[in-house]
Amino acid sequence: MFGRRFYHESLRKVVVAFGTIFNNIIIHRTNSSGDVVQKIKVPLAYSPKEKFLVRLEQQPNLEQRETAISLPRMGFEISGITYDSSRKLQRVGKFKNVNTSDAASQYYQYNPVPYNISFNLYSFTATAEDGLIIVEQILPYFQPDYTVTINAIPEMGIKRDVPITLNSVDYADSYDGSFTTRRAVNYSLSFTAKTYLYGPIYSSKVIKETQTDLYTDTTGNPTREERIVVTPNPTSADADDDFGFTTTITVHKDSKNYNPSTDSDG
Repeated sequence: MFGRRFYHESLRKVVVAFGTIFNNIIIHRTNSSGDVVQKIKVPLAYSPKEKFLVRLEQQPNLEQRETAISLPRMGFEISGITYDSSRKLQRVGKFKNVNTSDAASQYYQYNPVPYNISFNLYSFTATAEDGLIIVEQILPYFQPDYTVTINAIPEMGIKRDVPITLNSVDYADSYDGSFTTRRAVNYSLSFTAKTYLYGPIYSSKVIKETQTDLYTDTTGNPTREERIVVTPNPTSADADDDFGFTTTITVHKDSKNYNPSTDSDG
Protein backbone atom coordinates (compact mmCIF):
# COMPACT_ATOMS: atom_id res chain seq x y z
CA MET A 1 0.00 0.00 0.00
CA PHE A 2 2.77 2.44 0.86
CA GLY A 3 4.74 1.56 -2.27
CA ARG A 4 8.28 1.64 -0.88
CA ARG A 5 10.10 -1.27 0.73
CA PHE A 6 12.65 -0.53 3.48
CA TYR A 7 14.03 -2.20 6.61
CA HIS A 8 16.53 -0.54 8.94
CA GLU A 9 16.48 -3.24 11.67
CA SER A 10 15.49 -0.53 14.17
CA LEU A 11 13.52 -2.84 16.45
CA ARG A 12 16.06 -5.65 16.15
CA LYS A 13 18.90 -3.32 17.18
CA VAL A 14 17.01 -2.30 20.32
CA VAL A 15 16.36 -5.96 21.19
CA VAL A 16 20.06 -6.82 20.71
CA ALA A 17 21.16 -3.80 22.77
CA PHE A 18 18.76 -4.72 25.58
CA GLY A 19 19.96 -8.30 25.71
CA THR A 20 23.62 -7.23 25.64
CA ILE A 21 23.17 -5.31 28.89
CA PHE A 22 22.37 -8.51 30.79
CA ASN A 23 24.54 -11.08 29.03
CA ASN A 24 27.39 -11.00 31.56
CA ILE A 25 25.74 -11.73 34.91
CA ILE A 26 28.06 -13.87 37.05
CA ILE A 27 27.32 -15.96 40.15
CA HIS A 28 30.20 -17.00 42.44
CA ARG A 29 30.01 -20.13 44.59
CA THR A 30 32.14 -19.91 47.73
CA ASN A 31 33.24 -22.39 50.40
CA SER A 32 33.10 -21.95 54.16
CA SER A 33 36.33 -19.91 54.02
CA GLY A 34 34.88 -17.45 51.54
CA ASP A 35 37.04 -18.62 48.65
CA VAL A 36 35.46 -18.73 45.19
CA VAL A 37 35.19 -22.35 44.08
CA GLN A 38 32.89 -21.90 41.07
CA LYS A 39 31.95 -19.13 38.66
CA ILE A 40 28.67 -19.42 36.76
CA LYS A 41 27.76 -17.12 33.88
CA VAL A 42 23.97 -17.01 33.86
CA PRO A 43 22.65 -18.07 30.42
CA LEU A 44 20.43 -15.49 28.69
CA ALA A 45 17.95 -16.20 25.89
CA TYR A 46 15.12 -14.42 24.10
CA SER A 47 12.22 -16.46 25.36
CA PRO A 48 8.83 -15.86 27.03
CA LYS A 49 8.39 -16.58 30.71
CA GLU A 50 5.79 -19.26 30.03
CA LYS A 51 8.33 -21.36 28.16
CA PHE A 52 10.61 -21.52 31.20
CA LEU A 53 7.69 -22.34 33.49
CA VAL A 54 6.52 -25.17 31.23
CA ARG A 55 10.02 -26.65 31.19
CA LEU A 56 10.17 -26.50 34.98
CA GLU A 57 6.71 -28.01 35.41
CA GLN A 58 7.52 -30.84 33.01
CA GLN A 59 10.34 -31.89 35.34
CA PRO A 60 9.17 -30.94 38.84
CA ASN A 61 10.36 -33.94 40.80
CA LEU A 62 13.94 -34.22 42.04
CA GLU A 63 13.65 -38.02 42.21
CA GLN A 64 13.26 -38.36 38.43
CA ARG A 65 16.52 -39.05 36.64
CA GLU A 66 15.77 -37.37 33.31
CA THR A 67 17.64 -34.16 32.53
CA ALA A 68 15.75 -31.01 33.59
CA ILE A 69 16.27 -27.39 32.65
CA SER A 70 19.38 -26.08 34.41
CA LEU A 71 19.21 -23.15 36.82
CA PRO A 72 20.11 -20.30 37.14
CA ARG A 73 18.82 -19.00 33.83
CA MET A 74 17.55 -15.71 32.42
CA GLY A 75 15.19 -14.78 29.59
CA PHE A 76 13.64 -11.66 28.10
CA GLU A 77 10.96 -10.73 25.59
CA ILE A 78 9.13 -7.79 24.04
CA SER A 79 5.77 -7.30 25.76
CA GLY A 80 4.46 -4.30 23.81
CA ILE A 81 5.15 -1.43 21.40
CA THR A 82 3.35 1.90 21.86
CA TYR A 83 3.50 5.32 20.19
CA ASP A 84 4.93 8.13 22.37
CA SER A 85 3.30 11.43 21.43
CA SER A 86 5.34 13.35 24.04
CA ARG A 87 8.51 12.91 21.92
CA LYS A 88 6.92 13.66 18.55
CA LEU A 89 9.11 15.63 16.09
CA GLN A 90 8.11 17.85 13.18
CA ARG A 91 7.07 15.75 10.20
CA VAL A 92 8.86 17.95 7.64
CA GLY A 93 12.21 17.89 9.45
CA LYS A 94 14.99 16.07 7.61
CA PHE A 95 18.30 14.34 8.15
CA LYS A 96 20.77 14.70 5.27
CA ASN A 97 23.95 12.88 4.34
CA VAL A 98 26.33 12.81 1.37
CA ASN A 99 25.94 10.15 -1.29
CA THR A 100 29.51 8.79 -1.39
CA SER A 101 28.93 7.11 -4.76
CA ASP A 102 27.59 10.29 -6.39
CA ALA A 103 28.87 13.60 -5.00
CA ALA A 104 26.28 15.53 -7.04
CA SER A 105 23.45 14.05 -4.99
CA GLN A 106 22.63 13.55 -1.34
CA TYR A 107 20.52 11.26 0.83
CA TYR A 108 17.78 12.58 3.05
CA GLN A 109 15.33 11.10 5.48
CA TYR A 110 12.37 12.59 7.32
CA ASN A 111 12.24 12.81 11.10
CA PRO A 112 11.71 9.46 12.85
CA VAL A 113 8.62 8.47 14.82
CA PRO A 114 8.91 7.94 18.62
CA TYR A 115 7.91 4.57 20.03
CA ASN A 116 8.26 2.95 23.45
CA ILE A 117 9.22 -0.73 23.50
CA SER A 118 8.24 -2.65 26.65
CA PHE A 119 10.52 -5.49 27.75
CA ASN A 120 10.21 -8.12 30.46
CA LEU A 121 13.34 -9.70 31.91
CA TYR A 122 13.07 -12.92 33.91
CA SER A 123 15.51 -14.71 36.19
CA PHE A 124 14.98 -18.28 37.42
CA THR A 125 17.14 -19.66 40.19
CA ALA A 126 17.07 -22.67 42.49
CA THR A 127 17.87 -20.62 45.60
CA ALA A 128 16.82 -17.24 46.93
CA GLU A 129 20.48 -16.24 47.30
CA ASP A 130 21.18 -16.75 43.59
CA GLY A 131 18.16 -14.61 42.74
CA LEU A 132 19.41 -11.79 44.97
CA ILE A 133 22.88 -11.99 43.41
CA ILE A 134 21.41 -11.54 39.92
CA VAL A 135 19.08 -8.68 40.87
CA GLU A 136 21.80 -6.83 42.77
CA GLN A 137 24.02 -6.82 39.68
CA ILE A 138 21.22 -5.10 37.72
CA LEU A 139 19.37 -2.59 39.92
CA PRO A 140 22.23 -0.16 40.75
CA TYR A 141 22.66 0.74 37.05
CA PHE A 142 19.06 1.93 36.67
CA GLN A 143 18.41 5.32 38.34
CA PRO A 144 15.81 4.78 37.03
CA ASP A 145 17.17 4.50 33.47
CA TYR A 146 20.27 3.27 31.68
CA THR A 147 21.23 4.67 28.27
CA VAL A 148 22.67 2.72 25.36
CA THR A 149 23.87 4.16 22.05
CA ILE A 150 22.58 2.48 18.89
CA ASN A 151 23.97 2.92 15.38
CA ALA A 152 20.47 3.53 14.07
CA ILE A 153 21.02 4.32 10.37
CA PRO A 154 24.69 3.80 9.37
CA GLU A 155 24.21 5.04 5.79
CA MET A 156 22.86 8.33 7.16
CA GLY A 157 25.43 8.60 9.95
CA ILE A 158 22.66 8.56 12.59
CA LYS A 159 23.43 7.31 16.09
CA ARG A 160 20.73 7.46 18.74
CA ASP A 161 20.88 7.31 22.54
CA VAL A 162 18.13 5.03 23.82
CA PRO A 163 17.22 5.35 27.52
CA ILE A 164 15.95 2.12 29.07
CA THR A 165 13.85 2.71 32.18
CA LEU A 166 13.26 0.16 34.93
CA ASN A 167 9.55 0.23 35.80
CA SER A 168 9.07 -2.51 38.38
CA VAL A 169 10.49 -5.65 39.98
CA ASP A 170 8.24 -8.61 40.89
CA TYR A 171 9.14 -11.69 42.94
CA ALA A 172 7.74 -15.22 43.08
CA ASP A 173 8.94 -18.31 44.96
CA SER A 174 7.58 -21.86 44.79
CA TYR A 175 8.91 -22.71 48.27
CA ASP A 176 5.50 -23.94 49.49
CA GLY A 177 5.71 -27.21 47.55
CA SER A 178 6.70 -30.63 48.86
CA PHE A 179 10.29 -31.44 49.84
CA THR A 180 10.80 -33.42 46.62
CA THR A 181 9.43 -30.69 44.35
CA ARG A 182 12.00 -28.58 42.63
CA ARG A 183 12.12 -25.01 43.91
CA ALA A 184 12.16 -22.11 41.45
CA VAL A 185 12.74 -18.51 42.50
CA ASN A 186 11.61 -16.03 39.88
CA TYR A 187 12.27 -12.30 39.53
CA SER A 188 10.40 -10.39 36.80
CA LEU A 189 11.74 -6.97 35.83
CA SER A 190 9.76 -4.63 33.59
CA PHE A 191 11.53 -2.08 31.34
CA THR A 192 10.66 0.56 28.76
CA ALA A 193 13.06 1.51 25.94
CA LYS A 194 12.40 4.90 24.34
CA THR A 195 13.47 4.64 20.73
CA TYR A 196 12.61 5.96 17.26
CA LEU A 197 11.55 4.22 14.05
CA TYR A 198 12.77 5.60 10.72
CA GLY A 199 11.11 5.74 7.33
CA PRO A 200 12.68 5.21 3.88
CA ILE A 201 15.81 6.97 2.63
CA TYR A 202 15.42 9.27 -0.39
CA SER A 203 17.94 10.77 -2.81
CA SER A 204 18.01 14.23 -4.36
CA LYS A 205 20.38 16.40 -6.35
CA VAL A 206 22.55 18.92 -4.53
CA ILE A 207 21.33 22.52 -4.98
CA LYS A 208 24.17 24.66 -6.38
CA GLU A 209 22.32 27.86 -7.14
CA THR A 210 19.53 29.85 -5.53
CA GLN A 211 17.82 32.82 -7.18
CA THR A 212 15.60 35.39 -5.49
CA ASP A 213 13.76 38.21 -7.26
CA LEU A 214 12.76 41.25 -5.19
CA TYR A 215 9.81 43.54 -5.86
CA THR A 216 9.03 47.02 -4.56
CA ASP A 217 5.33 46.66 -5.39
CA THR A 218 2.95 43.71 -5.21
CA THR A 219 -0.17 45.27 -6.72
CA GLY A 220 -1.17 45.26 -10.37
CA ASN A 221 1.39 43.59 -12.62
CA PRO A 222 4.73 44.31 -10.89
CA THR A 223 8.13 43.44 -12.38
CA ARG A 224 11.27 42.46 -10.59
CA GLU A 225 13.53 45.25 -9.39
CA GLU A 226 16.47 43.30 -8.05
CA ARG A 227 17.84 39.75 -8.31
CA ILE A 228 20.05 37.96 -5.78
CA VAL A 229 21.90 34.82 -6.92
CA VAL A 230 23.91 32.71 -4.47
CA THR A 231 26.31 29.96 -5.62
CA PRO A 232 28.94 27.88 -3.80
CA ASN A 233 32.55 29.00 -4.03
CA PRO A 234 34.08 27.17 -5.78
CA THR A 235 31.17 26.04 -7.99
CA SER A 236 32.79 22.60 -8.33
CA ALA A 237 32.35 21.94 -4.60
CA ASP A 238 30.64 18.73 -3.56
CA ALA A 239 28.18 18.31 -0.69
CA ASP A 240 30.87 17.16 1.77
CA ASP A 241 33.48 19.80 0.78
CA ASP A 242 34.45 22.86 2.79
CA PHE A 243 33.26 25.80 0.69
CA GLY A 244 32.02 29.39 0.88
CA PHE A 245 29.39 31.31 -1.07
CA THR A 246 29.36 33.92 -3.81
CA THR A 247 26.47 36.38 -3.75
CA THR A 248 25.62 38.36 -6.90
CA ILE A 249 23.12 41.26 -6.71
CA THR A 250 21.76 42.67 -9.98
CA VAL A 251 19.41 45.67 -10.37
CA HIS A 252 16.93 45.35 -13.26
CA LYS A 253 15.03 48.06 -15.18
CA ASP A 254 13.82 45.92 -18.08
CA SER A 255 10.28 45.27 -16.73
CA LYS A 256 10.72 41.52 -17.06
CA ASN A 257 9.86 38.61 -14.78
CA TYR A 258 11.36 35.17 -14.39
CA ASN A 259 9.36 32.28 -15.85
CA PRO A 260 10.17 29.03 -13.97
CA SER A 261 8.55 26.93 -16.70
CA THR A 262 10.97 28.11 -19.39
CA ASP A 263 13.79 29.03 -16.99
CA SER A 264 14.10 32.43 -18.67
CA ASP A 265 13.16 36.10 -18.23
CA GLY A 266 10.34 37.46 -20.30
